[in-house]
Parts: sequence; C-alpha cells; structure tokens
Amino acid sequence: MEIFTLLEALEEIIENAKKVPFTNKIMVEEEEILDIIKDIRLKLPEDLKQAKWVREERERILAEARKEADDVVKEAENRIIAMIDEHEITKKAYEQKNQIMEAANENSRQITQGAKEYADNILAELEKSLEKALREISQDRRELK
Repeated sequence: MEIFTLLEALEEIIENAKKVPFTNKIMVEEEEILDIIKDIRLKLPEDLKQAKWVREERERILAEARKEADDVVKEAENRIIAMIDEHEITKKAYEQKNQIMEAANENSRQITQGAKEYADNILAELEKSLEKALREISQDRRELK
C-alpha cells in the first residue's frame, strides 16, 4: 500500500529533521510535509474502496454458499421423491437426504466462516493502518502548531 510508503517518508523526514536547540522540537519543510499529507488523503479513498470490495466479495461468497446449499438440498429432495417406490429404498433415501443436508449445511457453515474470517482480517488490517495514519497525522499537526 502506498499509504505506508508515504507514512514512512513522513517518519524519515521527522527522524532526519534538525533539532531546535534546548527543546524537543524539530524544524521541517512545511511544504514537503503538507505534500505527503495531501498524497495520503488522495490514497485513503483507494483503501476504502478496497475495504468495500472485500465486504462485497464476502457477501457474494456467502450468497454463493447459500445457493449451493439450496441446490444440494433440492437435489436431495428430488432424489428422495424418485426413490419412494419401496419402503427400504425410502428408508435409505431419508438417510441419504439427512447426510447430504448435514454435509451441505456443514459446507455452508465452513464457507461462511471462512469468508467472515477473511473479510474480518482484511478490515482489521485496514483499520489498524488507518488508525495509525490518523494518529501520526494528528501528532504531526500538533507538532507543526
């Protein structure tokens, strides 16, 4: 992500800045700092778009999992209807239906859980990055004042 590169550039400017004697203050080029902050502001919407894409992708995966589970259930029901001819076949069909439904439900749960974890991880990383960037920008602004 380019935001991290820009933040590293800010850190480097601050670390390499000349110190004001007898204070903990530093002197930096205002225009250079403001240009980097401007670039960060321009890059943030891209990261937000990426987070939106992750959320939409998660929803798409969940919808696919639900559809797949519904298709498996419908297939199981169709098999059961076709096997009603004899009692033993009917009994086996119910057992098979239950197994298929359990497998479909488990598969759906696993896909849903995986999608949620993936989306949560991406959003958590983005949240940390944005919080760090905001803290650093706030600190830099306080120091500039």
